[in-house]
This record gives sequence, C-alpha cells and structure tokens, in this order.
Amino acid sequence: MIELTKRVEDALDQIRPYLKADGGDVSLVEITDEKVARLELLGACKSCSMSMMTMKAGIEETIKRSVPEITGVEAVNLTPAF
Repeated sequence: MIELTKRVEDALDQIRPYLKADGGDVSLVEITDEKVARLELLGACKSCSMSMMTMKAGIEETIKRSVPEITGVEAVNLTPAF
C-alpha cells in the first residue's frame, strides 16, 4: 500500500502546479481497501464553483491514468452543486 500511495502522490504532483496557480491544492487523505483515493481539496479549490469539474476531469483522470489500480477518486470535503 505504501508504494501505491507514493504513485498516487506522484500523480498529484503532476497536477499540483495548475491547482496552485489558482490558489488551491489537494492532499491525499487515504486509499481505502477498495482502492478509492480519498482527497481533500485545499485553499481556493474548496470553494471554487469549478471544483467538481476539476476533481473529475483533472485530478481523477490524472490519478487513474498514472495508477490504474485506483478504482475511484473522491473528495472528502466537496459539496456537490445543486
């Protein structure tokens, strides 16, 4: 699991410069037994109206491309838009 965590962190490092450019960041909280990466969006990413799209199109896509064993990606602090 440690190697899997490192690979997910490496994938996040690929997208972090883009998040930080907009005042945000992301932190890996855990990888569940079902291989779901649970993330916390930080800074501007927490309240951005585009955070759901960033999560799906940017972060999740990057992780799944780099670490195909990951079955899902979810944010622990993201409130879905209605």
